[in-house]
Amino acid sequence: MNNFKGKKILLIICGGIAAYKSLEIIRLLKKNGSFVKTILTKNAKKFITPLSVASLSQEKVYSDLFDHKNESEMDHISLSRWSDLILIAPATANTIAKISYGMADDLASTIVLAANKNIFLAPAMNVRMWEHISNKENIKKLKNFGYKIIGPEIGDMACGEFGEGKMTEPQSILNFLNNYFESTKKKNKYKALVTAGPTHEYIDPVRYISNRSSGKQGYEIAKSLKKNGFDTTLISGPTNLEPIPEVNLIKVRSAEEMYNATLENLPVDVAIFSAAVSDYKVKNKENEKIKKKDFMNLNLEKNPDILANISKHNSLRPKIVIGFAAETNNLNKNSKKKLSEKNCDWIIANNVSDKSIGFDSDFNEVSIFYKNNSIEKIPKMKKSLLADQIVSKVIYYLN
Repeated sequence: MNNFKGKKILLIICGGIAAYKSLEIIRLLKKNGSFVKTILTKNAKKFITPLSVASLSQEKVYSDLFDHKNESEMDHISLSRWSDLILIAPATANTIAKISYGMADDLASTIVLAANKNIFLAPAMNVRMWEHISNKENIKKLKNFGYKIIGPEIGDMACGEFGEGKMTEPQSILNFLNNYFESTKKKNKYKALVTAGPTHEYIDPVRYISNRSSGKQGYEIAKSLKKNGFDTTLISGPTNLEPIPEVNLIKVRSAEEMYNATLENLPVDVAIFSAAVSDYKVKNKENEKIKKKDFMNLNLEKNPDILANISKHNSLRPKIVIGFAAETNNLNKNSKKKLSEKNCDWIIANNVSDKSIGFDSDFNEVSIFYKNNSIEKIPKMKKSLLADQIVSKVIYYLN
C-alpha cells in the first residue's frame, strides 16, 4: 500500500462502540507512512481516551471548537487545509444527520462544513437506526453532496442484534482509501483546461462590451477537477473570484486573448468552456476616450469561436470537449443546434431568465445535451455540487 506514504489524513472519531476500531485505523495508517491528525468528539471520549489516540498518532488530539491555546490558528480551517482527505470513522447516525443538515455546533461538524477536501464516512450504528427512513434520506443527501460512504457491513452488533450497520473493518477501510489514492494518481496523468467568466471587448480605454457572467461555475469546475487529481489550467476573464490553490490560473480580458491562451495550453485531455465569451468586438477600438456625443455608431466584427475552433481542431482536439449555453428561450432547440454546429461532445445549458440560477447566483440548474442525442436534466443545486457531478461524469467518460 505505497499510496499512503506521505499522505496527510484527518481522522474524526465519533461516539460509538466502534470507536475502538479507530485505534487500529491509526496504527495501520502510520505503519503505511501516513501522517495522522485526529479529532475526538465529546462522546467519543467516553469510548476511547485522548492518550491512547495521541500515543498511536504521535500528534496532538483535537476536541474543542474554541481552544484558547490555539485561538489564532482557527483549527476548523487549518486542519482541513492541512489534510489530503478527511475520514470520519465511526460516523454515527447523529453525526450523519448533523452533516446532512449543515450543522456546525462542534469542532468535527465545523471542520466538515469548512472543508475543501474529499470526505469519507464509515457509518456504524444499530441495524434499525441504519434502516430508518430518516437515516436513509440523510445518507442519500450526503452522497449527492459528494461524500464517499464506506460500508457499513452486515454482522453481529455490540447490542446483540444482527444486520447491516456494523462499521467496516479497518483493513477494508484502508483498502478503500488506497483505491481512491490509486485512482487519483491515474487521474494526475490527465490534463484539464477550463475557461470561465466574461470577456471585455474595449470600445476605448475606459468603455467595453461585456456580460453578467461571474465566473463562479467555471471556477467551481476547475476546483473540482483539481480536487479529483487533474492537472488543471483555468483561463479566466475578469472576475472578482479568488485564485484556486494548485490550479494554474491565466487571466485574460478579451475573447482573442482567451483564444490565444487556450491554444497555448493545448494539448489537454479535457476542455470545458464555461466562459461567456463576447460574440463580437469593436472593429476600430479608439486609443483615447471618446467624448460624449448625441449618438455613437459601433462597427463590430466577430470574435474567434473558441469552442468551435477547438472542437474541430485536427491535431489538438481534446478527448472530451464541453461547451456551455446560456439561453433565455427555446433551450432544447438552441442547445441541440449548438451541439451540432460546434462539434463538441456535450453542451451544458441553463435558462438564465430564471434569476435564481446562473449569472451572479451560487446556484444552477442545467440540462446536459450529449452527442448521442440523449438529454440529462440536473435539478437546482449549489454550483459547487453541480461541478462535482459534472467532473464525476467526465471521469466516467474518460475511463
